[in-house]
Amino acid sequence: MQNTTKNIQDRLQVVACIDGSPAAPAVCDYAAWASKHMDSPLTLLHVLDQERYPSEPDLAGNIGLGSREQLLDELAQLDRKRAKLALEHGDHMLDEAARRLENAGVGEIKKRQRHGDLTESLLALEDETRLIVMGLQGESSSDRGSRIGSQLETIIRSVHRPILLVPETYSTPSTAMLAFDGSATAFKGVELLAGSPVLKGVPLHLVMVGADTAEHRGQLEKAKQMLEVLDTEITLTILSGDVEQALHKYQEEQNIDIMVMGAYGHSRIRQFFVGSTTTNMLRTAEKPLVILR
Repeated sequence: MQNTTKNIQDRLQVVACIDGSPAAPAVCDYAAWASKHMDSPLTLLHVLDQERYPSEPDLAGNIGLGSREQLLDELAQLDRKRAKLALEHGDHMLDEAARRLENAGVGEIKKRQRHGDLTESLLALEDETRLIVMGLQGESSSDRGSRIGSQLETIIRSVHRPILLVPETYSTPSTAMLAFDGSATAFKGVELLAGSPVLKGVPLHLVMVGADTAEHRGQLEKAKQMLEVLDTEITLTILSGDVEQALHKYQEEQNIDIMVMGAYGHSRIRQFFVGSTTTNMLRTAEKPLVILR
């Protein structure tokens, strides 16, 4: 039974979400790093938005409009042609992404194109997924100045797999930090991170924002013991001040490549990451983020 479970875990994949956004090349590069780092197969996923490119136009509500029927038929044909061209464009993007990954040394690559909703597509692949890689800004973002994909928060709340969110430029990750507040849900995040190979061997900073007390030090030490399975150097730090500002300042001062956060619980950390300031944080992010679910 244990061997069967291990075999299933070994075949879990990195899923890279590819679209026409400027972040797509970086998504490929970070997915290649993750695939090799975790020794996991890689799947490229492109989802064609059903609303923008319906596979079959729905004109049922327009039947019986007399002379307008010919125009509606022409519009339906145009929609079918647009959907067909979009599928061909998606195939081209997947082929280009696969070549980029092959050049990066990734050995096992699958390509999948689906018609529908991105969140639903990721949920359908959840049981065979180890890590999802996405751009911070997606192709369908309405505000091109924004740094957050239009579906990103929905995906974060729906998919129970770690998500690596990346900016438009790639830099090989060499350090990471986990925001921690000592709560039961924060320890759940530590447990999730300890059970994932995504940061195995990557030096990790375990950071708490709050009072420097014996209780908080003890909580950090307990979390450190749980994370020793990652076989890496772990630095414990307690910061004071506003959560958002303190964490960003620490990341900048320590030149940390990846910030890890948990989408769980009801703590101040969670409110920072998945509450009212989530969009602002994602918009200003200049480095990758790992969200644990």
